[in-house]
Amino acid sequence: MLKIHNNLTRQKEIFKPIKEGKVTMYVCGMTVYDFCHIGHARVMVVFDVVSRYLREQGYDLTYVRNVTDIDDKIIKRANENGEDITSLTERYIVAMHEDERALGVLPPDIEPKATQSMEDIISMISTLIDKGYGYVGANGDIFYSVSRFEKYGQLSGKNLEELQAGERVDVDEAKQNPFDFVLWKMSKADEPSWDSPWGKGRPGWHIECSAMSTKCLGDHFDIHGGGMDLQFPHHENEIAQSEGATGHKFVNFWMHNGFVRINEEKMSKSLGNFFTVREVLERYRPEVVRFFILSSQYRSPLNYSNESLDEASSALRRLYTALRDLKGGRESDAAKPFVERFYEAMNDDFNTPVAVAVLFDIAREINRQKGESDELAASLGNTLKRLSGLLGLLENEPEAFLKLSDGVATESALGDKEIDQLIEERITARANKEWAEADRIRDLLKEQGVILEDITGGTSWRRG
Repeated sequence: MLKIHNNLTRQKEIFKPIKEGKVTMYVCGMTVYDFCHIGHARVMVVFDVVSRYLREQGYDLTYVRNVTDIDDKIIKRANENGEDITSLTERYIVAMHEDERALGVLPPDIEPKATQSMEDIISMISTLIDKGYGYVGANGDIFYSVSRFEKYGQLSGKNLEELQAGERVDVDEAKQNPFDFVLWKMSKADEPSWDSPWGKGRPGWHIECSAMSTKCLGDHFDIHGGGMDLQFPHHENEIAQSEGATGHKFVNFWMHNGFVRINEEKMSKSLGNFFTVREVLERYRPEVVRFFILSSQYRSPLNYSNESLDEASSALRRLYTALRDLKGGRESDAAKPFVERFYEAMNDDFNTPVAVAVLFDIAREINRQKGESDELAASLGNTLKRLSGLLGLLENEPEAFLKLSDGVATESALGDKEIDQLIEERITARANKEWAEADRIRDLLKEQGVILEDITGGTSWRRG
């Protein structure tokens, strides 16, 4: 029985979809003005696992993840580059999809773009104005009146009185209330704009997601996800807009993944500790990054460091080593206790670190059975691969994975053919009892990061 921590109620709840057997899920995607960073990678991987698991549990899932392709940051970056908005955003959408595929993230079912949703955005703003939630400000922009929505703050636990008393806000004479937020911005010179009943302009950020999510999934859907930084004000504003416009409850379950920290400090461009996915993948293989992300429960902070990635690489190698040389077999009842524990972990709010710990227990049992009962080892190997696949892990051939190293290859690094040749020379030296030469070759390979394992019938190797 799946339980999900619902940030709307601040507790774990048994998951029951609105329609039996069907699940609708919307996740806030990327604002495409730069390459994806490691925080984006966490959102991608976390909700990829959620979608994989829901489907494995038999649900007919519709997964929507939007693209924000019109935004102040996008306009600013395009102007800095001296290029048009579309050229900028399309380039980074392509890059986002490349990063997504590299990390083993399956594409969402629907990927709406804000610029292609203007009719729905304008329609929702018109409805909000008609219902008294929206108004024309002194500067011509359209604003949402937060004081009109009685439940404002239900997601974040904030209320307007506390906000007004405890937070300093910029005075904007165009607004009726400092906490009102923009729905539609009137166009400025040299900015992209669309026709609307209020004149040429463009949407505010918050309304984009309300319009796209309800267009794709209806007024009321099951799960809304995103990073913890979006809980307030973005998701709070989405609720106010959507429920104000439709009159229906917006979302049943709100899921937010935790922040990424760099060496125990919050990731920030201003601190100079900001890493793109591409920068990380120059040093570490994508599956290692994915494993690292899943090593923490999705709601917890994730501390990025080279040491953590190195540990993830070593851990992943141990799992692949257990799968090495296994042949045939099918899953047996011997795997049942492991399987039950794995599903118990995943049903507990997608507790991937506990699920991963079960994978290591299976690997240890495989290693114990090798040589004793190869059939049982192979059977457990099939279980290990199947359960890992639900996390998007262990989908490579063990030998291929183990013969690759993390890090950027150097010109002096040995290729596979050179390694195989040296191993043959070592085997010949050992056969001739030339022990010093055999040790020299082993040490040479070790210096190059190649670990030898003498096994019955030959020598295997892997990169350390």
